[in-house]
Amino acid sequence: MENTASVHAKKIMLSGIQPSGDLHLGNYLGAVKNWSGLAEEFDCFYFMADLHSITVRQNPAELRRRSVSQLAQYIACGLDPEKNTLFIQSHVHEHAELGWILNCYTMFGELSRMTQFKDKSAKNAENINGGLFTYPSLMAADILLYQADFVPVGQDQKQHCELTRDIALRFNNIYGETFKVPEPYIPKVGARIMSLGTPTSKMSKSDPQGCVFIMDSPEEIARKFKRAVTDSDTENCVRYAPEEKPGVANLMSIYSSVTGRSFAEIENEFAGQGYGAFKRAVGEAVIETLRPIREESQRILADKEYLRGVYTQGAERASSAARRTLRKVYKRIGFVEKPF
Repeated sequence: MENTASVHAKKIMLSGIQPSGDLHLGNYLGAVKNWSGLAEEFDCFYFMADLHSITVRQNPAELRRRSVSQLAQYIACGLDPEKNTLFIQSHVHEHAELGWILNCYTMFGELSRMTQFKDKSAKNAENINGGLFTYPSLMAADILLYQADFVPVGQDQKQHCELTRDIALRFNNIYGETFKVPEPYIPKVGARIMSLGTPTSKMSKSDPQGCVFIMDSPEEIARKFKRAVTDSDTENCVRYAPEEKPGVANLMSIYSSVTGRSFAEIENEFAGQGYGAFKRAVGEAVIETLRPIREESQRILADKEYLRGVYTQGAERASSAARRTLRKVYKRIGFVEKPF
């Protein structure tokens, strides 16, 4: 059996985002922007999590379009396909195979406690399907297939990472060392971007008016920031106070992330100017940050052969790594070795 550790000299990093909607500013500032610098230190696998997307009903043509568009946006955000393994999840069948196996090593009570299942069930009451309940086991398979050392996660995903660790330890205790037990990787830099309309909720594709998409036009971005919620107080002062002024704090976080300015510098810059001028400035800074990404994404999307080559090569590399783990798992649990 080939030793994964000898194949990968670097530590392994893995993450995926569902193509259930276009990438937005929160995805970029909170995650993807930080991924581009990790390739020198880690062996990175990033994927379009289309298997996860279908726990909610999708328009097939839109799902295909968004999967490819998300790949183009990954590249435009600085993820070099030569330095990172970029692939579409459904192209690597080992994800679904290990997902089923790990279903059988995940306890019903553990899945019942997942807060995202409760949240998604509330939003999709007419379609509370089995996949919606068991998708944390598939998420564990995504991670454990590649013997990932680290998984970049936000605070809202820590519960899934902890479940993955529990499943890995349970399997290892039964069958011997099989899976590397991953650690959550929470970058020191990386803002948690909230909705422009409801600043107490995370920016989300399901709230298009409060969400700034990477592919939005400059006019659309300016309009969304003009309508952004600030605060109901009469202070009309740009001051970082997340508890008292969540709307202003969110806009300050965004402005800080795209300009590199500290909160104190932002407060000084807009002293006495009021919310209107501040919202305009944040919108303009975001427009200029996203402009080169949007334009490069459009250029890449026009080259269909290039994109096909990227996701084909990515799937081949990912499948090669995943196959080693799955072969080991099959042997551990007593499946007859495949004759091909």
